[in-house]
Amino acid sequence: MNGGGINATVGGRSLWQNAGERLRRNKAAMFSLWLLLVFVVLVVAGPWLAQHDYTQTNLSLGSTAPSLAGGHWFGTDALGRDVLARTLAGGRISLLVGLVATLVSLLIGVFWGAVAGYCGGRVDALMMRFVDLLYAMPFMFFVILLMVVFGRNILLIFVAIGAINWLDMARIVRGQTISLRHREFIQAATLMGAGTLTIIVRHVIPNLLGVVVVYVTLTIPQVMLVESFLSYLGLGVQEPFTSWGALVNQGALEMETAPWLLGFPALFLAGTLFCFNFIGDGLRDALDVKSDEDGW
Repeated sequence: MNGGGINATVGGRSLWQNAGERLRRNKAAMFSLWLLLVFVVLVVAGPWLAQHDYTQTNLSLGSTAPSLAGGHWFGTDALGRDVLARTLAGGRISLLVGLVATLVSLLIGVFWGAVAGYCGGRVDALMMRFVDLLYAMPFMFFVILLMVVFGRNILLIFVAIGAINWLDMARIVRGQTISLRHREFIQAATLMGAGTLTIIVRHVIPNLLGVVVVYVTLTIPQVMLVESFLSYLGLGVQEPFTSWGALVNQGALEMETAPWLLGFPALFLAGTLFCFNFIGDGLRDALDVKSDEDGW
């Protein structure tokens, strides 16, 4: 008997619910998220949006300025290829490089850092000295060396960039794992007889997802910049494929006579990089419980 009173049930809120609420209040992050979605839709729908194939040449239309009437909204390059079609096609490659290389970096870095941080002792020292050794090598030189040895196959470019970009991820995950190693739920799993691999996979890594998600949003633009720099040096994707970095390289050579060749790809590249960085900053603030202004 409740005597006519009202029983209010207050539901708990998880960390992810609180983080989502804080992220939605971050105008810069939300605007960047929507703008990034627009870029992704344009890039994915490129074959249907562009009126021309990105490999189609027409020398009679070489270096034509942007024009709505002519059907070449972003103009053409020296070979008469449509810049809009090439920009959208290049975006598919650049985003794919960012996603695949980041995934490779994620798989290696998270597992390496989690094992080193949880095992500790000599295992930790040996694994992290290997990381320090790789840190001592010039980053770009190592990428170029891998590409020279294995060739400039587009898939190998993805793997090569990701395979050497995992070092920061490993250090971050190791530090977080050390702080989790002595938590009650880890000790409870150990007392119940769970093995090291089981604890790492089922208990340690899931509790690092917040840090990992934030770092992924910051790794993707970093990887895209590396690919752009390699393409600028002529070591990136090769014809008939293209990327935003390759288009920026080509546009820089003709920026005085045909500035649209540089402007449009650079605009898409810079806009995407800014979006990822603002989203990463927003996620970092949203997942930081110390900055919770609502006292949840």
